[in-house]
Amino acid sequence: MTVLLDDMVRAIEAWLRILKEPNAYVDPNLDPVLLVPGIAGSILNAKDGETGKEERVWVRIWEADREFRDKLWCKFDPESGKTLSLDPNISIVVPEDRDGLYAIDCLDPAMLIGRNSVCYFHDMINEMTSWGYQEGKTLFGFGYDFRQSNRLKETLDRLAAKLDAIYTASGGKRINVVTHSMGGLLVKCFMSLHSDIFEKYVKSWIAIAAPFQGAPGYVTSTLMNGMSFVDGWEAYFFVSKWSMHQLLIECPSIYELMACLDHEWEHVPLLQIWKQIQDGNGNSTPILETFTPIEAVSIFTQALSTNELSYGGVDIPLPFNKEILQWANKTRDILSSAKLPSSVKFYNVYGTGLDTPQSVCYGSVDSPILDLQELPFLDATYINVNGDGTVPVESSKADGLDAEARVGIPGEHRGILCDKHLFRIVKHWLKADHDPFYNPVNDYVILPTLFEIERHRDKGKEVTSLKEEWEIVSEDEREAMVGSISASCVGDDLTSSQEAHATFIVHPQSNGKQHIELKAVSVTAGV
Repeated sequence: MTVLLDDMVRAIEAWLRILKEPNAYVDPNLDPVLLVPGIAGSILNAKDGETGKEERVWVRIWEADREFRDKLWCKFDPESGKTLSLDPNISIVVPEDRDGLYAIDCLDPAMLIGRNSVCYFHDMINEMTSWGYQEGKTLFGFGYDFRQSNRLKETLDRLAAKLDAIYTASGGKRINVVTHSMGGLLVKCFMSLHSDIFEKYVKSWIAIAAPFQGAPGYVTSTLMNGMSFVDGWEAYFFVSKWSMHQLLIECPSIYELMACLDHEWEHVPLLQIWKQIQDGNGNSTPILETFTPIEAVSIFTQALSTNELSYGGVDIPLPFNKEILQWANKTRDILSSAKLPSSVKFYNVYGTGLDTPQSVCYGSVDSPILDLQELPFLDATYINVNGDGTVPVESSKADGLDAEARVGIPGEHRGILCDKHLFRIVKHWLKADHDPFYNPVNDYVILPTLFEIERHRDKGKEVTSLKEEWEIVSEDEREAMVGSISASCVGDDLTSSQEAHATFIVHPQSNGKQHIELKAVSVTAGV
């Protein structure tokens, strides 16, 4: 939603007393919640095997790239399915402070770079504590080593122990699990391989922005070129894209995010390459070659055939790892066969409204590729579909489970975790507004009954429309009324402008109830 429209809606909500100030009360009736992050969403410490000393290695600022290479660079062990740090004296552990919440809250140790981009569940933790959740009593976190496979026994054993501990601490209350991104694959693997434990301990599972069928375009470019978590000048203080690339080539978790091969894609993910072809007369012609996900494996193999890193003075070959690919294919088989226990409610939230890479193209008709080994050093272009910028809607919606609801929210992959509309939906599903939707601070009842939001472009303008409805039960009865508010502003550069208009209607009913309708629209020009 545009800023002007968002501010306007907040003002109306405040008048209706729907927007509440954070409160410190604890609700003893809430069922426990476990938050599970996605890839790179956990603080990681490197533990020295000789001294036992732990040092933060992800995320850190000072000497970030050097420590990343020294402590996190790894090689895959096909026998155990585990990726092991190149330094045999180093093991990677997740800090358990604040009952696991510390590791998934704010990832930036200094809050100097990245800012909100390196906060993870921070806003959601704050929001949930305002609902009455209490850290260590009804709110917990589960961080993990994101380099590893989503079905690694060591990780799944830790998750089983975590669920048991929460169940015991809550006096036998079943747990609501909230996952983000790849955390959804981790929990789905657990549900498939340990269905009895899952059914015993889990009451509901809310998956947010989960790449159930992969993140095709994002992972294709990641395997070929790496990824950047911080852009701009701040990147000089963080892990380089090349260092990240060398790590991820040996991470089963990345291979498990490749396009699912047995999914019937509406838009098949492709790898495209403009190649320079010579005919028998020595004439060169650019030709666009297209490869399906299965065919693309041969391109990865050729492009990364000479890739290597230098560690401790030794050159280590680091080609595309087909042993990891075989492991990942087995993981996808496990994911596709997962069944939801009948006693567990499942909800799916997916991000929409952003161009999201689906297919990847290297080279162009003017600059065709002469040698596939050039690809790791080139920038890709993308064929986009609707999604959250990382995970396509098609992938995130295709959970293969009997869902209670699937809801799309406009927003960016990680930014959706800060969206107030997501908070409302999650609060409703968790029944944190129970009895029914009672707020003990302001002594009124809110029953949200409708939420719809749409965004589209029309003749160079971005149009956002919103519709919300509530029922309010309160001794402070309102009379029937119709109100409206309008606002407009011009950008600092005088080339962009924004107008917003909102109308709200109060319909009094019997027994102190009022039905509230809010309709709002904003138009932004110059975007």
